[in-house]
Amino acid sequence: MDKQIVIEKYTSDWALSFNEEKKLLEDIISDIAISIEHFGSTSVRGLGAKPIIDIMIGVYNLKEVDGFIEPLSNIGYEHVFHKEFPNRRFFRKGLWRAGTHHLHIYKYGSEEWNSNILFRDYLRKHPNVRNQYNQLKFELAQKYICDRVGYTGAKAPFITGVIQKAKDEIKCR
Repeated sequence: MDKQIVIEKYTSDWALSFNEEKKLLEDIISDIAISIEHFGSTSVRGLGAKPIIDIMIGVYNLKEVDGFIEPLSNIGYEHVFHKEFPNRRFFRKGLWRAGTHHLHIYKYGSEEWNSNILFRDYLRKHPNVRNQYNQLKFELAQKYICDRVGYTGAKAPFITGVIQKAKDEIKCR
């Protein structure tokens, strides 16, 4: 059984936490980092979220990340291998199911990278869509109170729909 899913109201502390963490990461991984982005729900002003700071680093070559597993562990990031996500390197800071920061490293400009940025930016620019997503998250957290996999799966159609809408709007410009 998973830990209870708790969605907290937005706080500007999340942006401050990201900025502090970004400085630590830059000191370690700036040799290969093209961009370090705050993404996920904590990066969208006014959106409720699980209080975990999602950070995304874009690199040219994911193989280079292997050389940074130990330096990242020295500042508290545990490398977590997920065979189902071959295009991502993932690190967690904090305890399992109680992490404070999630670090996702993707090839810069990849489909995964671009989709995460599109989703974040669309929610930032469209308050009505952000509010719909906020409502959905609170409802799903109640429905899937201790089922993270169910909660994440239930959000997926909304997320993919927003990403597709954002892509369609770019095409029509």
